[in-house]
Amino acid sequence: MELTHQEWVERAKAIEFPRHAVIDGQNVDAVSGKTFDTINPATGEVLTRLPACDAADVDKAVQAARRSFEDRRWSGKSPAERKSVLLRLSALILENQAELALLDSLDMGKLVRDAATIDVPVAAAIFQWYGEAIDKIYDEIAPTGSSDLAMVRREALGVVAAVVPWNFPLDMATWKCAPALAMGNSVILKPAEQSPLSALRLAELAREAGLPDGVLNVVTGYGETAGKAIGLHPDIDCIAFTGSTEVGKYFLEYSGQSNMKQVWLECGGKSPNLVFADCDDLDKAAEMAAFGIFFNQGEVCTANSRLLLEKSIADEFLERLVEKAKGFSPGNPLDPASAMGAIVDEGQTARIMSYIDHGRATCTLLHGGNRQTVSGKGCFVEPTIFSDVAPDNRLAVEEIFGPVLAVTTFESEDEAITIANDTIYGLAASVWTSNLSRAHRVSSKLRAGTVSVNTVDALSPMTPFGGFKQSGIGRDLSLHAFDKFSALKTTWIKLKG
Repeated sequence: MELTHQEWVERAKAIEFPRHAVIDGQNVDAVSGKTFDTINPATGEVLTRLPACDAADVDKAVQAARRSFEDRRWSGKSPAERKSVLLRLSALILENQAELALLDSLDMGKLVRDAATIDVPVAAAIFQWYGEAIDKIYDEIAPTGSSDLAMVRREALGVVAAVVPWNFPLDMATWKCAPALAMGNSVILKPAEQSPLSALRLAELAREAGLPDGVLNVVTGYGETAGKAIGLHPDIDCIAFTGSTEVGKYFLEYSGQSNMKQVWLECGGKSPNLVFADCDDLDKAAEMAAFGIFFNQGEVCTANSRLLLEKSIADEFLERLVEKAKGFSPGNPLDPASAMGAIVDEGQTARIMSYIDHGRATCTLLHGGNRQTVSGKGCFVEPTIFSDVAPDNRLAVEEIFGPVLAVTTFESEDEAITIANDTIYGLAASVWTSNLSRAHRVSSKLRAGTVSVNTVDALSPMTPFGGFKQSGIGRDLSLHAFDKFSALKTTWIKLKG
């Protein structure tokens, strides 16, 4: 989708922003009447006010979801019927591409160009993929003796809550909702308070596609109220969460304090990017290293935020990398010429700047390091690179979730692997080498859910996404995502005669 800056601005002016949560197919206010502001971080402008839902609203949403599941208005449909609705929803997402892209861009600051050409098409593709997949999932017959018949069937769990973050609002909602709905569950979607707009529009499009009322409910509000109420609710069967490791641990606690609901977590990361001296294209590796940390303002759970360079190529590589970083200067998110957008809000901007201040005091600043404005407004941070970062420095240990790269050197393959694995996280990693044996050897030793070789952050609906250690539990994407939203039931029949 190719539009000019002015065309995006004009389309943004024409948007009617939502003002309600969606429960049982109805646009509703919070029971308490409370609201919160949704703010454009690029300008500080209030876009709309939305219901600040709490436990009372969550309970209404759970009741609606439970009714819709038990009366089988969706769960009772055949896989082919569910497929038809999800494929129609996929088409509607593409038909409303510009609007959905603008909602995410205005809401959380990402480049509208990226939202339109990456986020929205990916969301449509994922609904299409799971719609196409669901009528190709077969049940099993266990190999018992001839006098028995043991059937193993995959059944929907019931009421699924999806709690998603603000960095990819539409896509993260899709990652959870598409397989959960395809399986026949009813869903309560809780978007981040910083970025609820595209989730609300998704619910409208789902209803237009033919999804029955009560099957997809969207509850807006804060994590400490609406999110906590979801975690503690005794009639939710499963929570699928993407966000920080800290909050993920809260949901584990909430499950234990309530009904032992299943909790599936995709949490933090501190992904290493290992570049060996035998990499045969340092320019491409430098280009992708910059992309891997500065794309989406570094607000990516798999961001390649640790760059590990073999010492013999470090100086040459860093020269190339700094040149690549110069191409990521922040700009107006609605301008297709901009290379980086706004940080999601003032709180996250201040957090990033505190890490940069720490880096200035402990490391070598190679590039960036400043907060900026665009037209005198907004939450913008320059692409920032620090070298001479010790492996135990906060910049190399803690998830910053911003455009800040920590560079460390190594002298041997074993040292590189040791540094890469010395983290509480295990979400993703990248390896750059022209040696096939090294690529396999290093990849097998890295404790990460996805290892990208000679690229960064490789993913697809066809491959599972998730991590080891404190990066989470379970996998998004691929057929394995159905494991989170279903249970296996055995029916054993003793035959006569």
